[in-house]
Amino acid sequence: MKFGYFGLNMGPFCDAENMAALVRTTEEAGFESIWTGEHVVLIDPPAPPSPAAPETPFLDSVAALAFAAAHSQTLLLGSGIILLPQRNPVVLAKELAGIDVLSGGRLLFGAGVGYVPGEYETLGIPFAERGARMDEHIEVIRTLWTQEKPEFSGRFTRFSGIQSRPLPKQRPHPPILVGGMSPAAHRRAVARGNGWYGFFQDLEATTSALRGLEDAAKEIERPESLGKLEISITPPGPVDRDTVKRFEDLGVDRLILMRSMADMTGSGEVSARDGVLDFIRKTAETFGLA
Repeated sequence: MKFGYFGLNMGPFCDAENMAALVRTTEEAGFESIWTGEHVVLIDPPAPPSPAAPETPFLDSVAALAFAAAHSQTLLLGSGIILLPQRNPVVLAKELAGIDVLSGGRLLFGAGVGYVPGEYETLGIPFAERGARMDEHIEVIRTLWTQEKPEFSGRFTRFSGIQSRPLPKQRPHPPILVGGMSPAAHRRAVARGNGWYGFFQDLEATTSALRGLEDAAKEIERPESLGKLEISITPPGPVDRDTVKRFEDLGVDRLILMRSMADMTGSGEVSARDGVLDFIRKTAETFGLA
């Protein structure tokens, strides 16, 4: 089982000193990877389905991953997830390629559609188009990362006669992980992703999701070039040895851990920071990661 930590760019870690300490501690503890979350804006006053209080700090994923790259040597750097339909895919391809180059090939690109209509309204992007944009934007980014003379003609993006260099260090491109628990997300992961990422999923929910992925694989032909679909899960809290074994038996490849949703809140308190760092060290000791 590979272990990651979720929460690089939020709450007490929207601070350079705290984030650097988190990255160093996670790497020294023997974790494989560290992951961001993303909400470009939060709804104020709070209203469902927005997941966090409007004052919750979220650093931009690209900025946080670039910072983490500069403060680490071996950690893989994951976006868990970037809300891809809210982004310009040509610009994002350039930004993420830069992270992969400067980190020596350590980017894991996780992307999803999101679920908060107000966020889309703020950005001027139709909420109903998010699925179509997601599918197309993945292919735009893959095209820019892999083609010597990139061309694309789609509903939302068109280009030819351009270059976007440097290309990512990883070839053919950094792994693309599709997030989401809906049947559409499962189909998208099978058709377009190197992996699937389920956030805040316990064993029961993971079992159900894996059935959904199996059903999708019966409907959709998976391109051979994508390889085996890697499964990453963030469970809803700490895990013990038995729980890890049960996730492993289900076919989960990576657990991206968090202590609790409460770690997303706060504005740099020493107690919150130290609690997370202690959680990382104790987890590493429990599972013999270092």
